[in-house]
Amino acid sequence: MIKCLIVDDEPVARTIIRNYCNHLPELHIVAECGQALEAKAILAHQLIDLIFLDIHMPVLNGISFVNTLKQPPQVIFTTAYEEYAVTAFDLAACDYLLKPFSLERFIVAVDKAKERLQEGPKPISENQTLAQQAYFFIKADGKIYRIAHEDCLYIEAQGNYTKVVTVTSTFLPKLAFSALMALLPADPFIRVHRSFLVNKSMIHHIEGNRVFIQQQEIPIADTYRESFLSKLGL
Repeated sequence: MIKCLIVDDEPVARTIIRNYCNHLPELHIVAECGQALEAKAILAHQLIDLIFLDIHMPVLNGISFVNTLKQPPQVIFTTAYEEYAVTAFDLAACDYLLKPFSLERFIVAVDKAKERLQEGPKPISENQTLAQQAYFFIKADGKIYRIAHEDCLYIEAQGNYTKVVTVTSTFLPKLAFSALMALLPADPFIRVHRSFLVNKSMIHHIEGNRVFIQQQEIPIADTYRESFLSKLGL
């Protein structure tokens, strides 16, 4: 019996997954919830083998949620957004189901999870963990780019797009600023403004309400200033 948890903020989506699970007698739904923090509380008290996890959810999205788990169960992402697929598989997800998905496709994903559960957990070395945290992926101009954290200077919100500036290039993926933030660790990336995230290792100097990275002046908003300086140890 595979103990399952369904996490999705849309009741209709939860119903579809529940109905699909009912076709597979080996799946036992332990609980359902509408946001990641509820799921985290359930995991603290219940043994879960497999999570069906949405990505776009209030408070904490699915990608960030998995990043908070030290020993996550098997994960099948269920989402309407294809742009997170590379990140999801980088987190060692079993599968990535793009809504709306069929029962046939659902069964294929569950079979992958069953195979992994039969194999048992594989140890992850510290070096592998650090390597996973050293970069992120973005999709721009019909290509998928791997961006090393150490090469990223700053990130700027631009409407439905987000500008990613590195030491050698500038990218403009069609991705919400908040969605890209969710892919990044709190260190070395720090938010200094509602529209700017900076790599603290790239800061040249700070003057007044501005931070300078190479030749770029980036504003520091009053609402973020205290938190920003605190993260710099100031």
